[in-house]
Amino acid sequence: MTKYEAIVVGAGISGVLAALTLSKHGKNVLVLEKMQYVGGNCNSYTLDGFQVDTGPHTLTNLAAGPLKRLMDTYFDYIPVFEDCGNYYARTDTDFVKIPTNLKGFVTFEILPKKDRLALTTAITKAITLSTFGTDLSKQSVYDSLPRTLSKDTYDFVNTISYFLSGKSMKETSAHRVLTGSDFIKDSVTQEQFEAMIAKIEKPQQTESILQSILPYNLHAPLKARLDNSFVSSIPLKSLYSPLTYVGRLAATKGADLQGYPRKGLKSVLNAVLYSLPKTVVIKTESEVKRILVEEGRVVGVEADELYYADMVIYTGFAKNLSSVVDDLPKSYAENLNGIAQVKSLTIWLGLEKKLDAFNYIGSEVWFRDNSYWAMPITNYDSSLAPKDKQLVGFGFVIDENKTEQSETKKAYETIYRAIPKIEKHVELQHEQITIPEKAAVTIDGKIAECRTPIKNLYLAGTDTDSRSMGITRAAFSVVELLRVLNEDGNLHQ
Repeated sequence: MTKYEAIVVGAGISGVLAALTLSKHGKNVLVLEKMQYVGGNCNSYTLDGFQVDTGPHTLTNLAAGPLKRLMDTYFDYIPVFEDCGNYYARTDTDFVKIPTNLKGFVTFEILPKKDRLALTTAITKAITLSTFGTDLSKQSVYDSLPRTLSKDTYDFVNTISYFLSGKSMKETSAHRVLTGSDFIKDSVTQEQFEAMIAKIEKPQQTESILQSILPYNLHAPLKARLDNSFVSSIPLKSLYSPLTYVGRLAATKGADLQGYPRKGLKSVLNAVLYSLPKTVVIKTESEVKRILVEEGRVVGVEADELYYADMVIYTGFAKNLSSVVDDLPKSYAENLNGIAQVKSLTIWLGLEKKLDAFNYIGSEVWFRDNSYWAMPITNYDSSLAPKDKQLVGFGFVIDENKTEQSETKKAYETIYRAIPKIEKHVELQHEQITIPEKAAVTIDGKIAECRTPIKNLYLAGTDTDSRSMGITRAAFSVVELLRVLNEDGNLHQ
């Protein structure tokens, strides 16, 4: 019988990040994944010469956020990121840059002037309250707004809410908007993080495998912004202070640098996998049927065979934990069952040529009627499509009261309305329906904690942390996991 110091259930990005960090702290780790492939939603694959990601992604907080902390500390290989550019709003008549701070928002002419002033006041109030300790997790975005706004403004705010939580502005908390905008401080200070990792030797990082084949100027813009950004002038120990966050709100340039990884999402996954030491074993097509508990303490798992371990990190859907663990406390199981989820639809269109409609670096939102978020990812990396062709991903939230077929039909109709005549240039149509994050941050939705009532059984993933979204949110959860393991004496040898 082989016994491991840690078993990680699930090989999505949260699972492989957890395995990487634990292994770099000297533990031998077994990762069990029920699917044939690893990475979960952090993945890419090729169709007819076009490389699509599993949903459109922008990685946030690259200046000083959780993913950067993990990359700097645990990665042997670092992905190359392109500056994600700007966010734009598209309507029937306009295509306008969405501001990232209050100074820009005042001149956001796509909305009426009186609405802009009212929204600026509401945003300032919410950030100030949250920064100084007021809990806004139960206050909806809608309740934070004045009642004098126009339909266009409500539609715009509703669209932003949908893409931050998957729910409307009446169900999305003001807290979620602030965390999505990076105005909530980290729960693990830089000093605490440095203390946690003090006992490990940082990797001798290898120049990215991509940097060896890409001219430096292709990724210089993001590096330049990292070197000259607002955060670069702030000591790390004060980066998360309340006054810093208020100052960032008024800054002419946001501190939350965002990027798109060259070669697609799979380059981020590959950077993790290439950094794993030999003390990590990954087994695919190995579904965990039962987590084994004796006298209130985890002892292993039952999958294709029995595996034993000192601790187990479960990164599957937390609300399903009771299906693999017997005798969870009733109140705890009920709390997990209260986790809200949403489905998203991504439509990838491979275009026969580069269209003027997508002649920009960044992403766009359409906020009339059926809203979308779109990214022409070949503008970051032309190798993701055949020569001189273009690939665009359109993301939609699926109405849980409608069928997937009707929602897909409506999505195509929306795209064809927003981008007239685009259908004449489509070579590839591909749809993906996913649960983008394992917990939607809503007024009534629950978020799990890393610790469980079972000793040495922990959770990680996008249902254990409410900050940010996607891969960044997964990274937040892993940093939080490290904090908890350290407090419990389970991180270091």
